Amino acid sequence: MHKDVKEILFTDNQIIERCKELGAQISKDYKSKDKLVFIGLLKGSIPFLAELSKYIDLEVEFDYMDVSSYEGTESTGNVLVKKDLEGDIKGKNLLLIEDILDTGKTLYTVKAMLLEKGAASVTIVTMLNKQERREYPINAEYIGFEIPNVFVIGYGLDYDEKYRNLPYVGILKEEVYM
Repeated sequence: MHKDVKEILFTDNQIIERCKELGAQISKDYKSKDKLVFIGLLKGSIPFLAELSKYIDLEVEFDYMDVSSYEGTESTGNVLVKKDLEGDIKGKNLLLIEDILDTGKTLYTVKAMLLEKGAASVTIVTMLNKQERREYPINAEYIGFEIPNVFVIGYGLDYDEKYRNLPYVGILKEEVYM
């Protein structure tokens, strides 16, 4: 365990097992639909997207957006699009893949943007759901794990661009960011 981690919430094996379950459910739910596009939100979603996609038994396309609403440990309240999609999504079913659904500001805004661009549907899958911090009326259709209101790192999640490569999700010690 990393010296800055207070506690491990989910191990690599737990995340893999949950990705297998989610992948089976998504494959079942989308088997009769075509034009499924995974939209990964950079940078945090990449490890989760990579693991989850191994267990999706469908033909899919991949695209990415880089959006941010955080500075340090707090949401700024504004969503900044740093990199938009490269492909045309008009008439396609999108699976928006995120590392954590927290206040909901980012996903609420991004989902509205994607629907405005003509997506047939936008469904959200998140590795972590922090329901008690929700400020916007949005929920994920597929959830890896529910978590309490703690600051988490690892498996794509960062603090100041550090810890993304940890092979688990852990709670960051408060003295690191206070």
